[in-house]
Amino acid sequence: MHDDGYFDERVAARYDESGELSDAGAVEPVIDFLADLCGSGRALELGIGTGRIALPLAQRGVPVHGIDLSKAMVARLRAKPGGDAIGVTIGDFATTTVDGRFSVAYVVFNTIMNLATQDAQVACFCNVAAHLEPGGCFVVEVLVPELRRLPPGEMIRAFHVSETRWGFDEYDVAIQGLTSHHFEIVDERVQPSRFLAGMRGPRSST
Repeated sequence: MHDDGYFDERVAARYDESGELSDAGAVEPVIDFLADLCGSGRALELGIGTGRIALPLAQRGVPVHGIDLSKAMVARLRAKPGGDAIGVTIGDFATTTVDGRFSVAYVVFNTIMNLATQDAQVACFCNVAAHLEPGGCFVVEVLVPELRRLPPGEMIRAFHVSETRWGFDEYDVAIQGLTSHHFEIVDERVQPSRFLAGMRGPRSST
């Protein structure tokens, strides 16, 4: 895996092109919710990326600091209007610490699943707890695995199929994880990539 994790320059260059991510109908309710929750406090974004959420939240007057492993994604944030005004610490958001305390920490759009082990997810929750003010909130946006929609005996689900891009999730219920397979035609060649993700919650079951 690249030093930037799964989100190297190739991914960062196309990240904001997804209407699913950047459409105002998807972004505005998130900003409304977070701004109301923050009040006059500060917000810490885990996996700040290209600033899809951080920038409009900062425009609402909420001081935002971000943590992200990918220098390529953060470079895209810095290139946007207002991007230089947002503090970012490069590192793994499960363990990286920053100065100060926050009223809200948040991780959106399934980014928590980039922590593919339960130990990493538990470390993340502990790290967030150390950064929150008394009474602070940790907001996690994550999908519910659609296992019940899979045909009996099948553990693969297509989540995107078009003329130039295909995406398939391969579930492994034994380890409570999945592998997300992506295929895209670029310059008349198929470029494959895959992402390992963890479906475990912060607390294990016995």
